[in-house]
Amino acid sequence: MRYAYIGLGNLGANLAACLRRANFDLVVHDRDITAAKPLLALGATWAGTPREAAERADAVITCLPSPKVTEAVLTGPDGVLAGLREGGTWIEMSTLDRDTILRLAGLAAAHDIATLEAPVTGGVHLAASGSVTVLAAGDADLFATHKPALEKMGKLILHMGPLGSAAVMKVITNMLAFIHLVAAGEALMLGKRGGLDLAQVFQAIKASSGNSFVHETESQLILNGSYDIAFTMDLACKDLGFAMGLGRDYGVPLDLAALTTQTFIRAREAFGGGAWSTMVVKLLEDALHTNLRAPGFPAKLEAE
Repeated sequence: MRYAYIGLGNLGANLAACLRRANFDLVVHDRDITAAKPLLALGATWAGTPREAAERADAVITCLPSPKVTEAVLTGPDGVLAGLREGGTWIEMSTLDRDTILRLAGLAAAHDIATLEAPVTGGVHLAASGSVTVLAAGDADLFATHKPALEKMGKLILHMGPLGSAAVMKVITNMLAFIHLVAAGEALMLGKRGGLDLAQVFQAIKASSGNSFVHETESQLILNGSYDIAFTMDLACKDLGFAMGLGRDYGVPLDLAALTTQTFIRAREAFGGGAWSTMVVKLLEDALHTNLRAPGFPAKLEAE
């Protein structure tokens, strides 16, 4: 099975590297060729356009920053559908809303191209070691065909159901993560203002019923002051927008998600769309003129 991987950002580059280290035949493309250099060093080959990448593959994986970019890469004159042979597969690992993945899958089907969704959750540091969770959805036989590749990129592979199911699940997980992040910042600030040692606060929360994956990971980056989660404010606001859309579609009041969305919008205005999403906590730090810092925490999360 020959794969093409398009979109070599913080997440995609790590996932593609997992495939190459497992000796999959891999061609890669990104708008920035320098992003491909580590993969080329691992033995991947370069394609100048998405179309060229697709022409040299049986299945094309995309991991891109927005629905607009995904659609352009898929349907443009030099896009995936212009190059992928009939009977091929498009595997979408980006975070899209349900309506978009279903619509784009319809465009692919018109070219006799099957679609499998496979967004991931767990963070860039887990992607580096192939330890993310993959949320797949689509035809069961198609999933089985590509499961060996997915297993090299993720530790836990879940088939969520028909196409569109993974998009809903990924939005849910991201919504929870952003809510947990804002809550973790407030908890750390309470500890700081209460005169507690923040390193001990971190450990106490980690060992408590109030613990979360977000606290175990992103709180460390807050305490270090780097905030470097390799995930931007723009992406966070996009995903929270998807969550709010699902709430409207399904008639679910999302009070906490709505408040969190507004908090992230304010953080994006304050720090810029390219700022790390963890900097949402800096809004509280700046408002109270109190930094949340403690020694002994990493500037970046290490791959497991």
